[in-house]
Amino acid sequence: MDGRTKEESNGVLGIGRSNSEGNNLGSRGEGSLSGNGMVRADQIDLRSLDEQLDGLFARLPTRALDTGTPRENWEIDLSKLELKNVVAHGTYGTVYRGTYDNQDVAVKLLDWGEDGIATSGDTATLRASFQQEVAVWQQLDHPNVTKFVGASMGTSNLRVPLNNSSRDVQPSFPSRACCVVVEYIPGGTLKQFLIRNRKKKLPFKVVIRLALDLARGLSYLHSKKIVHRDVKTENMLLDTQRTVKIADFGVARVEAQDPRDMTGTTGTIGYMAPEVLDGKPYDHKCDVYSFGICLWEIYCCAMPYADLSFTEVSSSVVAQNLRPQIPRCCPSSLANVMKRCWDGNPEKRPEMAEVVSMLEAIDTSKGGGMIPEGQSPGCLCFGRARGP
Repeated sequence: MDGRTKEESNGVLGIGRSNSEGNNLGSRGEGSLSGNGMVRADQIDLRSLDEQLDGLFARLPTRALDTGTPRENWEIDLSKLELKNVVAHGTYGTVYRGTYDNQDVAVKLLDWGEDGIATSGDTATLRASFQQEVAVWQQLDHPNVTKFVGASMGTSNLRVPLNNSSRDVQPSFPSRACCVVVEYIPGGTLKQFLIRNRKKKLPFKVVIRLALDLARGLSYLHSKKIVHRDVKTENMLLDTQRTVKIADFGVARVEAQDPRDMTGTTGTIGYMAPEVLDGKPYDHKCDVYSFGICLWEIYCCAMPYADLSFTEVSSSVVAQNLRPQIPRCCPSSLANVMKRCWDGNPEKRPEMAEVVSMLEAIDTSKGGGMIPEGQSPGCLCFGRARGP
């Protein structure tokens, strides 16, 4: 899913896929620990759940799947899970709204079909990798990160609803399924919120508050050695209090000790750092770059590079240092954060903890937000008014 499509879709749990990595998990072997006890990044890629487990769980023996007894502390009790209605569809799965143990949840259901290719060794390797990925995710606990509830490795007795109140297409009954369950966030995506405010823009205080929520969530992930790799406003959810919560860990991974172990154009065009676009080694600073683009988007309530094709954006960001144009009405304190975050040299980008400090130091009492459409003719940035 790129930044130009499905902006108005519900983003409870992202199911659209970004650009795939050059190396897949299935060819790397099962998960392992490095010498210092940290999980190897090249073994942690939740995207493999969508793209590489297709059909593999169908080959597992029924007795290994339907024991009815959780084998891991993250494995859900399917008798407590109820799927209600479809929220969104994707290439490799369907997101339902439902309840788990009387808690509102979003459930990403992945249906694996028979492919006749996977060996028992492949199945064991991918199963171990998925267990490792979920074990990392379930340890995350932060107010600006969507809360993981649990997962199921595969089952044949999920109660899929017959009636679909949000789509005409009837859901199928999976013979073998895998699901990931997270807290349900009712406020939609940050992208949707910005689109609704594209004309009147946001008060400067709201801009900084939203930016701080996202920055604090990313700082927490980085402190846990987690690189999100697909930071964009479409992957951020808003709760009823408009608190930003980072979602869609479909391509998140634990950071490698050696940046050369993290390669591949993973992410969404327009938000991807130059080193990622160029296929070079990268680290958590790719998230810092993406945050800079999101910060511009939050301030402007506009889409970056709206008039350019993906190819033009990709080549220009790398070869010509293309970045979104910062409006003249943007306070220098905020513009400085954007510029530092999207610096072409990853080593010059600040850590997210420093970004949090910079945003906290910005004075919002005098305004400084974008000038609403219609308030001044032509460019939105030349009027005398300073915006809300």
